[in-house]
Amino acid sequence: MILVNGQPTGIVDAGDRGLAYGDGVFRTLRTRAGQPLWWRDHYRKLAADCAALGLACPDEARLHAEVCGAAVAGEGVVRITVTRGAGTRGYAVPPGLVTTRIVSPAPLPAYAEDTAPDDVTVRWCTLRLARQPRLAGIKHLNRLENVLARAEWDDPAIFEGLLCDDGGAVIGGVMSNLLVARGGDVYTPDLSQSGVAGVARARLLRAAARLGIRTHIDRLPQAAILAADEVMICNSVIGVRRVARLDTKAWLSAGWTDTLKTALDEDAD
Repeated sequence: MILVNGQPTGIVDAGDRGLAYGDGVFRTLRTRAGQPLWWRDHYRKLAADCAALGLACPDEARLHAEVCGAAVAGEGVVRITVTRGAGTRGYAVPPGLVTTRIVSPAPLPAYAEDTAPDDVTVRWCTLRLARQPRLAGIKHLNRLENVLARAEWDDPAIFEGLLCDDGGAVIGGVMSNLLVARGGDVYTPDLSQSGVAGVARARLLRAAARLGIRTHIDRLPQAAILAADEVMICNSVIGVRRVARLDTKAWLSAGWTDTLKTALDEDAD
């Protein structure tokens, strides 16, 4: 059951700025037994992203109730979309717009089930992400770069593609954030110029700090990924997965993914 502004309908105004300009933000979260996982983190990130674009964030209690009401039985996924609302034609924002909120549930995809392999194969994408500090870190609706990058392969054995920016720095995956372990420390790409700063990434960095693991947010070239002791990808649907192969490079497990996965599960909301 899709909810649009709290009503059970899949219909959105054709003049909505989310459709016309990608003027909005979204979150994708996992649900279990009708309850959203990591809710406080997701709502805080939604509120921060809305604020960055000057959007009114939906009321937390109302949105939480809608997510719970729409969630599928058992394990599932819910996408929350917030747009600037429907307005007249043109880039200028008309006064008095009311934001549109969409709550869209779906079954948990097979690749995210607990029985799915923990180790994955990834590849380098040829597409390069543009750098735009005003939008960096925000999960906004303009995801065409990701769409084009994902179109680069159709091999079901490849789980994910890794993206660099136009300056050669590794940013993350098409649908995931990236972490690497090297020499006892954990590194993740600097997302101040491009990319999405996901909730799973934030929780993993927090969990690592709690375990006394030093973490670094830094510009990482491709060579730094290939030189890592272990490479991991993460998002709020799949949790954290170990990269066993990247094109021709293969890694044996160094134990980092298991350690961080346990800490991620134990981290309080």
